[in-house]
Amino acid sequence: MTQLVNIQPRVNRNEIAGGLLYCHSRLNSNTSKLLESASFLYALIEVLAEKGLVRIDELEQKKQEVATRLLESYLDRGMGVAMQEDERDKYTFSETVNIDCASRVHLCHAACCRMSFALSQQDVEEGVVKWDLGRPYLIAQDSDGYCRHLDRESNSCTVREQRPLPCRGYDCRQDKRVWVNFEKRIINPQLEELFQTTALEVTHAN
Repeated sequence: MTQLVNIQPRVNRNEIAGGLLYCHSRLNSNTSKLLESASFLYALIEVLAEKGLVRIDELEQKKQEVATRLLESYLDRGMGVAMQEDERDKYTFSETVNIDCASRVHLCHAACCRMSFALSQQDVEEGVVKWDLGRPYLIAQDSDGYCRHLDRESNSCTVREQRPLPCRGYDCRQDKRVWVNFEKRIINPQLEELFQTTALEVTHAN
């Protein structure tokens, strides 16, 4: 029994090492192909620019437009991995917004709990907040677009102590997607249309 206990970790480590070696070899191969394609593309751009057929400033502007469009399409298809760039410790975050949600939730219908965002490495490693397996590492949402951690009966967060940084820092008061006028409690009449689109995207992804 002692031998089995001692051998098993070595076997698992070798299997993991083999898997990583394969992944790294594929990454190297793909990187080489990517560099070759990039070299060809940059050479083509330089030739066209030298001949006066394209302007670099116009090309740069168009590149930004196309990049944004491709990124949106890439993420919509669940092909990318999204993760927060902000890696501040959520437990020491001091900019938490305090809003009397209980008195407004009947108007906004917990709009903040229907917004999609990426988790941080801290969230993922902690393993409490669930992420969408089909679209890593976006917050997990049900088919109607609501966060999977929302208690539907009480409209409260079931992981409040471990909630992600965006939940701690989000301020709906100036978000015109939600409120036309926060102080006067005037909700955006197009709010439901916004989240109908979000819910449809979640349903397709799941």
